[in-house]
Amino acid sequence: MLKALPPLPFHRLPVASSKRQHSLFLSNAKRIRCSRMSTNPAPICPKFIPAEGGGNINSTSKFEGIRFSLVSYNILAQVYVRSALYPHSPSACLKWKNRSDAVLTVLKSFGADFLCLQELDNEDFYKGNMETEGYSSLYIQRSGQKRDGCGIFYKISCAELLVEDRIYYNELVNSIKDGSSCGDDQNNTLAGGNNDSDLKSSSWSKKDSRDHGDLNDPYVRLKRDCVGIMAAFRLKGPFDHVVIVATTHLYWDPELADVKLAQAKYLSSRLAEFRTQVSDRYDCVPSVIVAGDFNSVPGDKVYQYLTLRCPKSATLVECIEEYPIPLCSVHASTRGEPRFTNCTPDFTDTLDYIFFSPSDRIKPVSILELPDADSPSVVGCLPNYYHPSDHIPIGAEFEITKD
Repeated sequence: MLKALPPLPFHRLPVASSKRQHSLFLSNAKRIRCSRMSTNPAPICPKFIPAEGGGNINSTSKFEGIRFSLVSYNILAQVYVRSALYPHSPSACLKWKNRSDAVLTVLKSFGADFLCLQELDNEDFYKGNMETEGYSSLYIQRSGQKRDGCGIFYKISCAELLVEDRIYYNELVNSIKDGSSCGDDQNNTLAGGNNDSDLKSSSWSKKDSRDHGDLNDPYVRLKRDCVGIMAAFRLKGPFDHVVIVATTHLYWDPELADVKLAQAKYLSSRLAEFRTQVSDRYDCVPSVIVAGDFNSVPGDKVYQYLTLRCPKSATLVECIEEYPIPLCSVHASTRGEPRFTNCTPDFTDTLDYIFFSPSDRIKPVSILELPDADSPSVVGCLPNYYHPSDHIPIGAEFEITKD
């Protein structure tokens, strides 16, 4: 931890003998103070590296398709930042002015075509600052009295917004009334207990206290105020291609793994419906990218559901009903899932992912570099001066080839 600087010894400086000298004295003193206060480490701005290892992402070989980049980042909503919740963090790096400057520095450094942000509050602040960098944005606030939400920032030089839609997971309550599959899954889980997930209580357990009510009541259990947002974009390039970009933040509680799985299924079904609508309206076959904080570790039921392939014995109808939109993890398909994306004293593991719909036309060619577990920048856990959030950003660069 950085040691506090001693107070400036103003009493040792010469007394000014004129107004001009006095003004010069104040100017020099201010400059000395600012230089001493700016000794805190700058935030780390990771770069993109080849997805498969080796190679050169800046290769001069001619590529005639479309290339675009996307970064997903849970930036830690300021509404959840209190010293009592992050006693391991230097108090100065938790202050809004310092954190917001650090987050902006990191976001701008990516130069990404798409930014998928979770725990986004003070949305007007980020919107205004990112507009000067050539971004437009979409935002959805969490339901209830929650003050944060999810956002998609996109470069208008790269993509044209076609249509957007929003996901409110509280609508899962309606599935119980309708007797749909999500409601059936929910009731079965409640009846059989919840033995899923190795996920321990993450930092969200400190941020988002459990709502009052009987958790055995599905109406109470499913109402978690989580949201997501999805939009279709026409990429600007040598040929037309439409991509659907979605971001979400699933519920945190490991004791409500059934709720997270219900949210994942609802996300998948809504994405499939949206993709069909976009395909019909714009006469295209859109690629799909879903990024966010899924509050689920690799291998648990949410992860398995989103990345599972239909068994060969299943019929096409069965596959579409159970797995409406197949997805693949960018990291799992290249260098392997990160060792962690969330790093706090109580919990360090991977919760954040970028999923994409696999096809012969799209492939990830680079990913955002990640810190090692023993990196000095993460020792002592996050947030800190190097990382302004308790999560680290993940990203990928994709190539689209023509039919």
